[in-house]
Amino acid sequence: MRITAEVSLYPLQDQYLARIENFIHSIGDASGLEVTVNQMSTQLRGEFEDVTRAVQQALASSFQIGGPQVLVAKF
Repeated sequence: MRITAEVSLYPLQDQYLARIENFIHSIGDASGLEVTVNQMSTQLRGEFEDVTRAVQQALASSFQIGGPQVLVAKF
């Protein structure tokens, strides 16, 4: 099943831009997805398993860097 997800990461700390860029690059590294980036969000299109796996891996990587953050996701 193909889905679209729209995600926005909001790090709750200074120097947030690098965290957001790392998150986007992490999502972009996933194969088989159409990724569109704009000023407010990143859209991912692809198979359900691929989209959810990309979001999960990018979020896990972001948590490993540390610091509080908010992820808004719409599927």
